[in-house]
Amino acid sequence: MTAAQALLILAWAGITMYALLGGADFGGGFWDALAGGPRHGFAQRRLIEHAIGPVWEANHVWLVFVIVMFWTCFPTVFASVASTLYIPLTLIAFGIIARGSAFAFRKASTELWQLRLFGGAFALSSVLTPFFLGTVAGAVASGRVPVGLARGDLIGSWWNPTSILGGVLAVGATAYLAAVYLTGDARRHREEELADAFRRRGIVTAVVTGCIAIGGIFVLRHDAPGLYDGLTGRALPVVVLSAVAGVASLALLVARRFAVARVTAATAVAAVIWGWPVAQYPILLPPHVTIADAAAQPTVLHATLASVLVGLVLLVPSLIWLFVLFQRGRQTEEG
Repeated sequence: MTAAQALLILAWAGITMYALLGGADFGGGFWDALAGGPRHGFAQRRLIEHAIGPVWEANHVWLVFVIVMFWTCFPTVFASVASTLYIPLTLIAFGIIARGSAFAFRKASTELWQLRLFGGAFALSSVLTPFFLGTVAGAVASGRVPVGLARGDLIGSWWNPTSILGGVLAVGATAYLAAVYLTGDARRHREEELADAFRRRGIVTAVVTGCIAIGGIFVLRHDAPGLYDGLTGRALPVVVLSAVAGVASLALLVARRFAVARVTAATAVAAVIWGWPVAQYPILLPPHVTIADAAAQPTVLHATLASVLVGLVLLVPSLIWLFVLFQRGRQTEEG
């Protein structure tokens, strides 16, 4: 394995972690929007805030990690994507900022109009941000980002059937993860009514997202045939794993096995994310730019790889400890 391949695997692992952790935070905002009025939705919003509050900033560490990795190790790809897709990328940045600000201001607000204003901003940005992240993924995966500075269509590159499919699937996946995660959180708080509410939402979201994914096969066949061939060929085992894990998580939700359902739900989403690079390997920027073509100089790659490995030794245990303390804090509060 070359240094470039190792760094790409690490970067994709960062994308996966951001999807599983930060994605669930976005999904929490989705359910926040559908919680109902101030009184009816108070318990649900309280649970969502309690789940997101201590860790939501830490989740964005993975996004920063991925950006720095591509910027440093695959500068040609980074420049091409950033310049052609600067419109959705800018909207993503605004969405992340607006979401964090609204979340903080809502907790400090006392007036009803303020709660509605910041709550609406939090919910809207929680939906639009993953949608635009999905459109970026769809643009790259469908080969609509050519090599060079701003050489792609500034609108059509990210507003097309594959990108829209990617955006809708991203919103569905985040809502699905959040619902599954929140069932376990509600049970730990001994709030069985809330656990059942999020259980029902998880089941419905899993079915809807699964149907969209199945329908998306036909979209890819006509709009992104290269990606379709890869997903139905080399990456087919990964696609099957995602489907099996999704069905398993659905069955576990029905059986109220919430702790195990979290694992299978995360596996289903992670398999979708890894199906993409497996499908187009060794191409990094379709249709022709390979990993070797896009990689930086060997000295840069080796220095970055060493730095990343040292950094992960410090970062990963710290994040694990954060989550462990968070779970212990919950258990202490519950007695």
